[in-house]
Amino acid sequence: MIVALLNQKGGVGKTTLAVHLAAALAEKGRTLLLDADPQGSAVSWSSQRESAPPFTVTALAKPTIHRDIEQIAHGYDHVVIDGPPRASDLARSVIMAADFVLIPVQPSPYDLWAAQETVGLIQEAATYKPGIKAAFIMNRKAVNTAISKSAKEALGDLPFPVLTAEVAQRVIFAETAATGETVSEREPNGQAAREVAAFVAELERMAA
Repeated sequence: MIVALLNQKGGVGKTTLAVHLAAALAEKGRTLLLDADPQGSAVSWSSQRESAPPFTVTALAKPTIHRDIEQIAHGYDHVVIDGPPRASDLARSVIMAADFVLIPVQPSPYDLWAAQETVGLIQEAATYKPGIKAAFIMNRKAVNTAISKSAKEALGDLPFPVLTAEVAQRVIFAETAATGETVSEREPNGQAAREVAAFVAELERMAA
């Protein structure tokens, strides 16, 4: 399975979800996290670790990923691609390389507008790759706020499903990013780890 995380707006927590998804998939098979974001946030995360991550992290921010993915993914059971934050040839290449595109969205009008741009890119790619799947995930959600509920309802007007699982805005995500950890390593029984496990399980069901 090749999963790409993409949104045309930066700051939605794309890399955080990519890292945690890769860590979860690494428990089930050999996993590659491909950092296709020119900012290199996933590679920076891995460089903060005291030990090697449980999955391979490789940087490749070139618009040839869709052509090279078969060779890149050789020997891996799972590939997670942390995509770029803007509509570009690189973003299109990432989409074409993926089996499933996950679109992280924060509960804000700006994110919803950007999400529509991402939808357009995926629909464009579907002309050439009809089997591609996509879904939204509500990320960095402020717990018990009306705007989160209304944002999720607004996403219902777009052509892709919204994951039931949501990931809240929690300090532990920032703390573990600074040390190159995952929330499951820091607090395996914490609420953040449970939210990550729920989103990964739902994603796997959708992608099957």
